[in-house]
Parts: sequence; C-alpha cells; structure tokens
Amino acid sequence: MNYKKQIAVLLSDFIKEITPQEVEKLIELPPKDIDFDYSFPVFILSKVKKKSPQQIAVDLEKKLIKPEFLLKIKAVGPYLNFNINKTFLAKDVLTNIFNKREEFGRIESKEIEHPLKIVVEYPSPNTNKPLHLGIIRNIFIGQSVSNLLRFIGNEIFEVNLYNDRGIHICKSMLAYQKWGNNKKPEDENIKSDHFVGKFYVLFNEKLQNDPDLNQEAEDLLHKWENNDPNIRAIWKMMNTWAKKGFNESFSKLDVKFDKEYFESDIYKKGKEIINTAIDGENFEQVENNAVIARLEKYNLPDKVLLRSDGTSLYVTQDIYLAKKKKEDFNYDKSIYVVGNEQNTYFKQLFKILELLGFSEEMFHLNYGMVYLPEGKMKSREGQTVDADEIIEEVYNLAKKEILKRYNDLNEEEIEKRSRIIGQAALRFYILKYDPKKDFTYFPDKSLSFEGDTGPYIQYVYARIQSIINKTEVEIDIDIDFSLLKHKTEKELIFNLYQFPEILKEAAESYKPHLMCQYLLNLSQHLNSFYVNCQVITSEINLQKARLLLIRCIQIVIKIGLNLLGIEILKQM
Repeated sequence: MNYKKQIAVLLSDFIKEITPQEVEKLIELPPKDIDFDYSFPVFILSKVKKKSPQQIAVDLEKKLIKPEFLLKIKAVGPYLNFNINKTFLAKDVLTNIFNKREEFGRIESKEIEHPLKIVVEYPSPNTNKPLHLGIIRNIFIGQSVSNLLRFIGNEIFEVNLYNDRGIHICKSMLAYQKWGNNKKPEDENIKSDHFVGKFYVLFNEKLQNDPDLNQEAEDLLHKWENNDPNIRAIWKMMNTWAKKGFNESFSKLDVKFDKEYFESDIYKKGKEIINTAIDGENFEQVENNAVIARLEKYNLPDKVLLRSDGTSLYVTQDIYLAKKKKEDFNYDKSIYVVGNEQNTYFKQLFKILELLGFSEEMFHLNYGMVYLPEGKMKSREGQTVDADEIIEEVYNLAKKEILKRYNDLNEEEIEKRSRIIGQAALRFYILKYDPKKDFTYFPDKSLSFEGDTGPYIQYVYARIQSIINKTEVEIDIDIDFSLLKHKTEKELIFNLYQFPEILKEAAESYKPHLMCQYLLNLSQHLNSFYVNCQVITSEINLQKARLLLIRCIQIVIKIGLNLLGIEILKQM
C-alpha cells in the first residue's frame, strides 16, 4: 500500500481547496527525532480557511475517521501527524517483498498511462586515447540511471557515440605518421587503445618545441575530410586499434549498448541540416562563409556550426545524431551523460535543436570531476588513471583482502570473488557521490569491508545468508507479524516500505547516489537490530518472524545493488 497516497485520499475528503495530488505532494517525512511517520503542514490552508494553522490541524484531527492502517492521527502545532499501524505495515511490506522477490518495486510499462521511450547516450569516448577514470564515472552513471529508469517502467535504449574524427584524432595520427615507424600494438606488447593514446601524448610533448605541428594536424584534417586514401587508411587502422581496446575495457565493466554511432558516419549529414536552415536570423552565414547560430537573444553565446573552410565541429554531428536517434528509437526523451565542463555547450545544442523544430525533451545529465590524490587528471600530458589500471588495481586489492581471510578457496573462486568485490568497490565508491559533485578517488578506501563501501553492503548480504544457513526453519509469510515490535524492527520495516519511493526518486532525478545512501542506511539499521535482537532464538515464532524480516532485507539489498550494476555474494 502507498500510505502517503492513502493519507492524501483521507485528507482530501475534508480539504477541497487543493487537489488530492497537491495534498500528497505536501505530505512529508518528519525529522528523525519526531516520533511520527508522516506529517501534513497546514500553512497553505490558513489563508483560505481564515483560521490559524494550529486550529486547522486540530479541526482536521477531530474530523478524520482513523482507518485500519493508521495507529494515530495527532495535531501538533501547524502539523497534522500520522503514525502507521506497524503490525499492519509489517504484514503488508514483508508479504509484498517475499511474494514478489526481486520484482519488488518494479513498475511494468503496462501499469503506466504513458510509459516513456528514453535514449541514454554514454560514454562517447574519443578514439585518440584509452578510457580513463572520468569515463568510468560516466559509464557507471549511464548504466545505473538506465537500470533505474527501466525498473520503473520506461523503455530504455543505451547508445554510444564514438568521436572518431576531428582535430584531436588527427593529432594522434600525425604523431604516428612521424614517429610510429609503422609499429603495431603487438610489437610493443601494449593494449591497442593505450598504443593509440601514446601518440596523442607524444604529439603534445613535441608541440612544446614545434608549434607548427598544430597546422600540420589541421592540414591532415582537411585531407581526411577530402578522403585522401593514405590518410584514411591510417585513420581506419588506428580507430580499429582504439575500438578493440575499448571493447576489452567495456567487457570488464559489463557494458553493452543497443546501438553504436560513429561521428565519421554522420558529420556530413549534420552539414546538410545546417546549410538548409540558414535564414539570416537564427542561423547566419557570415562573410568568411562560416555558419553561426545566433543565440545571444536567448542569453547564450553564439555558436559556430560550420567553420569558414566548411569543416565540421562536434555540434554539427550532434544535430544530425539527435535526428538519427529519433528515427531509430522514436524517443520521448534523450539523455546525454557528459561532464559538467560541457554545460554551456548542451544549452546551446538544445536551443539550436529547438530552433530547428525538435519538440522532444533533451536532458544533459552532467557530472563533476574525479580527482586523484595528487590532483587533476590531464589527458594531453598522460597524467590520467587508465580505466584498465583502475580495474586491475581494485581486483588485486580485493584479491589481497580475500587471501587474508581465507586459505581454503580454489583459484577459480578467488578470481570470481576478486572480480565481484573489486567491481563493487569501484562502482559503489564512484556512485555514492552526487553526480554533480567532484570527488577524489582513493582505491584502498573503496575496498574496506566496513563503512560506506560496496564490499560492506555485499558483506551485509552474505551475513544474512550465513544466519539463514544456520537454521532449518523454513522461511514463509505464515508468521505473527505483531511479534516484530522492537524499535529496530519497526525502523527496518519502515526502511523496506520506503524502498520503492527511494527507487523512483533516484530514477526520476537521475541520482543513483540516493540508492547508495538507502542501502547504507538499511545496512546500518540492520546492525542496530543485530545488537538488540537475536534472530536464532528458542522462541520459534519470534525466530520465524525475524528470519522473514532479514530475508526481505536481503532481497531488497540484492535489488538495490543490481540496479547499481553490482553482483551479490552469498559468502565473503
């Protein structure tokens, strides 16, 4: 039962000034030190009812007939407060979770009046360097937001754009032409995307003493756009190396896409859209033949859409790609997962698309920087943490922790647990931060089996399994729910009740860190429960009730971790 909605329905019989939907939005969770489950602030009614908020709250308390699911309705100052009947709540929530298992909280599209088709575009790497820690954050945000949105009934399409052309690509190509000596990645026993990235760094090193290299790279771009066969051959070879390396990294991170796009395939079609849109007002061709979107009247900087020499920019292909994705998926909404350094760019892009007649909703899911303990990462100088290095490091750290604790596991099991725990450490550490915030990444801190980490949540799941394994009592819903009356049991049940609401909020706000916070809060409440309540006890009816409770907690933890892209372990 949605108790918040039911309370709103109850109130709406006596509050005609605002709609039931508005009433529901006003109902809030009181602070933790206040012993009520929900509160309704009556300030909004004071003006229309010509009474003080305190009097309105008292009047409502007297008028309302308490339904079975409520234990208490109490006016306190300008608030009308509600306590849920905890026995009723326990039966409702635990029965629901136990019966639905891992479908608890899921909304089927058929249950929604207008389910949305949403395209989520990420991570959009450049093919001139390997994936790095910032891209890992992009991938984890893109994956988890897609999972969350899908779980609440939307149809999700995950797509990737390879930025495989442009001046940055030409810089790597030029360095390879000059100093690559026709070598291949296998000649140096180096992963293929790292091999390509080495030449991007080399270009920027050489540029310090030879500024003419920039012009040579521009010349190379012209040759590429004019289909010079030799330049195209080098480009194809290096792009193949980059993509091969990316796919290896994607595989380690369990990344799959519904469709992949390549900038090199679509940039010309973007030109066609721009050239047909020139109107002298919103889109103007200036004296040097460059085409500019005039956006100052919309409080945005003007944006060059085509250079004076006719060559394309990022925005050129993004304009066409929006159209192409619409053709491919007929989406209602398109989400771009891109760092916050591109905030202005996406405001410009969305306004340009609007001026071109796009009516679909566009959203820039921006995120902050990931810093290393030694400072900011710099791709041009090679001062980055490669994705592969990070993945390898957390796996090795996880393996060390496992070997400390166990000496009887076979190699296959060690490798399996290292992969699952390492992935949990990395994902949870990154996703626990609000996407908009910067943070510093410390690999060793992410692996702790205590505190706010992924392995800690996995350990909580495994500990529940260990308790369940110690008893032969069959877990079912045929229990006395009134026995779950300890304060910590009530808190846990209310935590479980809140799960669908938190899930929905995390999905609709594109904030997977809310799910991380929820899982940590649930796990901490469970630890308080263990301190105060013995699960395996001689009181068999109480034991059955508590086993059902922890089994339901285990189910919810698994759902939450899976939505974040994290696997569970039954033993740790």
